[in-house]
Amino acid sequence: MKKLNLLGIVLIVSFGIFSCKNTKEEKNPNNDNIVQNGVTLTKNEMEKGSTLFFDRCAGCHGSSRKGATGPHLLPIAPKGDNRPGTTLLGVAGIRAFIENGTPAGMPEWRGILSEEEIELMTRFLQVDPPITPPFGLEEIKKTWKLIVPVADRPSKPQHNRNINNYFGVIMRDAGKVAVIDGDTKEKIVVLKTGFAVHILRTSASGRYIYSIGRDGRITMIDTYPKIPNIVAEVRESFDARSVEVSKYKGYEDKYLIAGGYNPSHFVIFDAQTLEPISVTSTSGKACDGDKEFIEEARVASIVASHTDPLWVINIKERGMVALVDYTNPKEPKVTEIPTARFLHDGGWDATGHYFLVAANASNKIVVIDVPNKKLVKIIETGIKPHPGRGTNIKNKLGSLWVTSHLGENKLSFIKTDEGPGRWTVVKEVKAPGVGGGALFVKSHPKSKHLWVDRTLNPDVALHSAVDVFDTQTFKHIKTITMPEGVDGRMVHMEYNKAGDEVWVSVFMGKQSALLIYNDKTLELKKVIKDDWVQNPTGKFNIYNTTHDIY
Repeated sequence: MKKLNLLGIVLIVSFGIFSCKNTKEEKNPNNDNIVQNGVTLTKNEMEKGSTLFFDRCAGCHGSSRKGATGPHLLPIAPKGDNRPGTTLLGVAGIRAFIENGTPAGMPEWRGILSEEEIELMTRFLQVDPPITPPFGLEEIKKTWKLIVPVADRPSKPQHNRNINNYFGVIMRDAGKVAVIDGDTKEKIVVLKTGFAVHILRTSASGRYIYSIGRDGRITMIDTYPKIPNIVAEVRESFDARSVEVSKYKGYEDKYLIAGGYNPSHFVIFDAQTLEPISVTSTSGKACDGDKEFIEEARVASIVASHTDPLWVINIKERGMVALVDYTNPKEPKVTEIPTARFLHDGGWDATGHYFLVAANASNKIVVIDVPNKKLVKIIETGIKPHPGRGTNIKNKLGSLWVTSHLGENKLSFIKTDEGPGRWTVVKEVKAPGVGGGALFVKSHPKSKHLWVDRTLNPDVALHSAVDVFDTQTFKHIKTITMPEGVDGRMVHMEYNKAGDEVWVSVFMGKQSALLIYNDKTLELKKVIKDDWVQNPTGKFNIYNTTHDIY
């Protein structure tokens, strides 16, 4: 992180997120220093450390530092966890992990965090984590802002642009979303949204773009005006990752759901206004029969069914896939399906009938038959599968859903259609180089190419490139390296509506950019690196996102 995120400090001060209340610690009555396990932090250092952790670490290690995709980061190891507490690692051990990363997918933070920030984290991680206050329906309602009422919005587009080929581009660290015309490659607008925007989702009609940041702020963007604008916003939690709309026939654009990391719950809203309707806790017991009540049961990915009036939400720590029926949004019916820990990202198979999600800390992919509300299969793949939404291809082996991996250099191809080998890994492929670090794979029904990044690999030559494979032969075709004049890590591929262009982000470097490639020739078509391009990450084509094409 190049500079301390001020929003995180505001959250600390305004909501008391990081007011520590632990009997193990001792406080100096004169300056409120926190003294624990031989480590001392001032109140200001505790705030800075909390913000750094929230910004960079909480996604993998949990807001309460109990671990998920990454291991726990507690001073004393939790019962039954054989990994050492941070006090045993000490300053030198913690520093080694922060600076160098791990082969299992943790990036090296040396050069990203300053020396001062690394030193602070070696102490912060040796004291007990802060306590989060409640954030329920009443608190959520107080954050709701209806900026443009529905009656005041245009009834049809006020321009001649092709909304279906708009791209929403996340600029994570800047807290902004850019809307780009995919036909002309013109930046239409850059909007201030929320801190560290994680994903964008579109309404069932394709009109609205919903963003959600890691601060839990949801922003609703209307694409009908000549210049897209924000028409509503609300905050659903202190920390979040996922948002989705209702897509079933008769409920299009009616309701919206957002999942909280901290507090652990999901919230249903009116999709036209973002007015909060209900809050449902996701805390509970784990899928494996563990009697422990898991308070921090974070909502990871959410997808909307096209065959039923429900959302599929993935409860990370509990290993539960929850099917949320939204026909009664004030009291939603929830069907929980026990699967495997720790659930993360996933997507639909080509039929839209089956949902596949990574239980990445368990090295598994879970398959859910959504219309019949049942578990189909738990599949062993590789170390820490990280598919994003995955991607669907078809060749002589049948219809295949593909995942990449954080923890090892492997692409796994899972057969999804009927016939021998269904719901098994029928092919494994490696990209050039060693180690994992892949975050996303991407293809398109009109393409014969499969793209994969290596964003979190510590090798500069790998994380500054993407690899392309032939979907029919599985052969590696080309390693596409960083063009001159840009610098950083290449991440997240997205096709245009026609399926003949691939957009790639360059972030975490000296020169951010958006790279646009011809999918047929694999040649670079355009580099967008204007001043407004600030650390772009995810890009979401309106048509492909609306119709779950990946």
